[in-house]
Amino acid sequence: MSDQDESSPPPDEPKPLPGAVAFLGMGLSAAVCVGAGLGLGLWVDSALHTAPAFLLVGLALGLAVAAFSVIKQIRTYL
Repeated sequence: MSDQDESSPPPDEPKPLPGAVAFLGMGLSAAVCVGAGLGLGLWVDSALHTAPAFLLVGLALGLAVAAFSVIKQIRTYL
């Protein structure tokens, strides 16, 4: 008979390390979030003539969403 009983759960296997594609996806995701925030801020500023107020708001929101997105992607490897 084997050392492992069939009813015992298998040992935890380590999660694979992220490859280059995962890092490219994280970078692209962050760039799109920041770019979208900046673009939206510029568009609102041009419509309301409030430069640079919404540009800064869009930048802050874009950075926050980018950080959240990258953290969420990193947690899959922890």
